[in-house]
Amino acid sequence: MLGEGKVRGLLQEGLARSRADQTELVLLSWDGALTRFANNTIHQNVAEHDAQVLIRVAVGRRIGSSVTNRLDGGALERALSQAVQAAAAAPEVPDFPGLPGPAPVRRVVAFDEAAAVASPRWRAEQVEGLLRAARAEGAVAAGALSTGVHEVAVANSRGVFCYHAGTRVNFSTVVRVDDGSGYAERTAWRLEEFDVVELGLQALERARRARRPREVRPGTYPVVLDPYAVQDVVGWLMYAGAGALAVQEGRSWMNGRMGSRVLSERVTLWDDGCDPDGVPLPFDFEGVPKRRVVVVDRGVVRGPVYDTQTAAREGKDSTGHALPRAWPEAASAGPVPGNVFMVPGDAPLDALIRHLDRGLYVTRFWYTRLVHPRDCVVTGMTRDGVFWVEGGEVAYPVRNLRFTQGYVQAMAAVQGVGSETCLLGDRFGVYRVPALSVGEFTFTGVTDF
Repeated sequence: MLGEGKVRGLLQEGLARSRADQTELVLLSWDGALTRFANNTIHQNVAEHDAQVLIRVAVGRRIGSSVTNRLDGGALERALSQAVQAAAAAPEVPDFPGLPGPAPVRRVVAFDEAAAVASPRWRAEQVEGLLRAARAEGAVAAGALSTGVHEVAVANSRGVFCYHAGTRVNFSTVVRVDDGSGYAERTAWRLEEFDVVELGLQALERARRARRPREVRPGTYPVVLDPYAVQDVVGWLMYAGAGALAVQEGRSWMNGRMGSRVLSERVTLWDDGCDPDGVPLPFDFEGVPKRRVVVVDRGVVRGPVYDTQTAAREGKDSTGHALPRAWPEAASAGPVPGNVFMVPGDAPLDALIRHLDRGLYVTRFWYTRLVHPRDCVVTGMTRDGVFWVEGGEVAYPVRNLRFTQGYVQAMAAVQGVGSETCLLGDRFGVYRVPALSVGEFTFTGVTDF
């Protein structure tokens, strides 16, 4: 861990070396370790320390960027020079509003000392508890448990300096029993929220139940989606259409639907980078304080999140949702919600299943890809446990199915919301979501996976 004082000095030195009209430096540092297991054996323990400085410069209205993970002054100066050269060769950005100025940033606590100092022994003991249970049942487990500390800092030539340090714990596993498989995953910043053995036992039990799957015909069925599947739905809705750039370019599911009840009134989604029930980060990668933004309120589409440039196009203020501009994905994605929450309901998962007369209970989706952004149409497959429900009871497991489904229409058909939520993550953020009962979901084929 570098610490705020060292980071501040490093970035200020970099700004002093820049020859650009405007300069932005984003530091991302990670001290982490991972214990990986497969075939009921821990086979890898690795530790990593890395720090990157992402550079964005403006020369007039021409923008250039570069990245370095060498933090000495000479390396920073060379990277800054490369960014200036890139800007000189780039076309002008006519609506570039300039870098944001400083604004007060709320301090949030997202640092857990126990997570920061978690040892290889602790991770190994946690994983070994799961592996003993798997061996005893004749099951095979694979997965990974990681712990670490991340630092994020932003400084620019207009006087912005923001710094945040936090911890992160991630666990995922797939457990197989004969031809059945089960899955479990969690993310958190507090170590006390993790019970690796309990999560592994959940995956083991689901694998047992998933053995000897039968085939069901493709078609449109009512479904109960576990939080793992719901995270995929919410994640695609956020990434592929809840940012202002997608709306401004006319490729969002929000276009033409602002202020209308498009989703079920049981669906409320918001983003809050300061909520400790997520993985907090109180500012974005431009150093703008994050605002709480309600994206969907009881089914009504309220609007997207903004970064500085997309906000300026509409005469608005940024909501603090810029991604690092040096990431290739950020150029096309624009601002994206990264700490997403969904209002839970009052029904436990088993109650959602009891209210399903005939349909499917789906654990998670896998290998999903966006087909058409207008309705957030996604194609993918089920994985690690799909079950036929008859008369409100799980009757038997079924083979994995391929689907092509508009996630907007799926969320419009939500009939019930689970009372418990899980915190799950992907590349672009974290999502605290419940299970859902959905009236219609279209499956197009049976897979061999």
